[in-house]
Amino acid sequence: MKFISSHTDSWHRVGGEDGPDPHPKAGPNRLLTLEQWHAVRDTWPADVPAGVVIPNTLDVEELAADLPRLALIAVQFPKWVDGRGYSQARVLRSRLRYTGEVRAIGDVLVDMLPLLARTGVDAVQLRHDQNEASARRALSLVTDFYQGDVREARPLFARAGS
Repeated sequence: MKFISSHTDSWHRVGGEDGPDPHPKAGPNRLLTLEQWHAVRDTWPADVPAGVVIPNTLDVEELAADLPRLALIAVQFPKWVDGRGYSQARVLRSRLRYTGEVRAIGDVLVDMLPLLARTGVDAVQLRHDQNEASARRALSLVTDFYQGDVREARPLFARAGS
């Protein structure tokens, strides 16, 4: 799991004076809103990877055609009790076979890390009051799960003896 700091992140949101630029210019490591991506995807150069922040209400299957052009998908967790981002990450990895970075942003707490990893999230931007050392420890506490996940679809009983 990669831990992202907003101060050192190489990906940058494209803003304007009054919020997100409605028609951002292509460039490396641009993190666009879904609306920005829809406005520029037809003119975005194929050799310039883009990143997109998706709302947790989006059916990620709508992005299927765009996935080869997206190097980063940032899944939003507006509240720690809202688990729709887990489902989005799992669908991206398991059903759509997305291989780029899936990043959890927003109200991301240490307690969420094991499930985020199991559903396919490989980078997180922790909430400002969360501790990275505690997050790393949480990831190491339980490493063998009974249920399958995006890394190993078979449940534990089906893995026994293999």
